Amino acid sequence: MLRKIGRLFVIKTRFEASLIIYALGLGAVERGKIYLEVFPGIGGWLLMAACTGSVFLAGAKIFDCIAHDKRIKERPETVF
Repeated sequence: MLRKIGRLFVIKTRFEASLIIYALGLGAVERGKIYLEVFPGIGGWLLMAACTGSVFLAGAKIFDCIAHDKRIKERPETVF
């Protein structure tokens, strides 16, 4: 039963990854807007850039992990 529930939290396709990255991006932009209000000027813009930049890094890592998992599943098992 726990295994079935755990499978719900596994990203299996690029579409699922894109939805998650979209949600992360929305949150980052909202947080960046708050930073612009609290820290007007260049400091707020730098913090907003850091928020949105982290989404790019996380998205790239998620896509890389999906591709890696796909390659592992396609590779035949070697027996020693």
